Amino acid sequence: MTEPGDDAAHPTAPDDHADDHADNPGDTVSAPPTEAESVEDYYARIAAAAGDDGRLPVAVEEMPGWDIYPYELEGLRLKPIRPPADEEPQRRGEEQADCWCASAPSPDTDGTVVWTNTRWRLSLSRDTGLPIMLVLQPVEHHDLPTLPGDLAAEMGQLVVAVADAVEHVPSVGRVQLAKWGDGGAHLHLVFLGRPARMLQFRGSPLIDWEENLPRVPLEVLQANARVVAERMVVHVGGRAGDLGRTGPQG
Repeated sequence: MTEPGDDAAHPTAPDDHADDHADNPGDTVSAPPTEAESVEDYYARIAAAAGDDGRLPVAVEEMPGWDIYPYELEGLRLKPIRPPADEEPQRRGEEQADCWCASAPSPDTDGTVVWTNTRWRLSLSRDTGLPIMLVLQPVEHHDLPTLPGDLAAEMGQLVVAVADAVEHVPSVGRVQLAKWGDGGAHLHLVFLGRPARMLQFRGSPLIDWEENLPRVPLEVLQANARVVAERMVVHVGGRAGDLGRTGPQG
């Protein structure tokens, strides 16, 4: 855990290859890129396994065969596989000047800020069917591959602290952690609180269930998030958000 308070010294990541960097500076790899498979060859393997209609068979022995799979198998089929696009699409905030973080932090007018310190922000998703769904983001503009070592080290400790806090919400059985990043370029980690004792919601199908569950009222989400906020302040310092309350929260 980091020391309490925004002014506490935050950890730095060890560099096990410092000597290597000194002898061979720059971003290098040991194997020539030509030895790695191209995406065209990868796609060709998939296309060869698909049927005449471009569809792969449903692997019923895998996730669709699990008792926690949310869909019935009758009529289930995969969409045809499309070939690779010419290039990766631009994401929201790909350039720092176009990212939300380029503006001054907006006031917490909707009561969804759970916890902050000078470097990180933990926010509540107000559109969810789960007891709690949170997003952790750095204040400065970074994506995961470019995250500085000191923030990376602190992120690891925050992931542990948030996971602990979410699992103390009474209606949560386990926490799941997701990182996608195909829509937005600013690093965002998503914490999903899986409802306690609702065993159909276990595992990776949770996100499919979440999209179909009735929305949880904001005041309920805020009450659940206060459990997280209070534990975060105790264990890693920082400041709790208002979460629908008025007056200073620590």
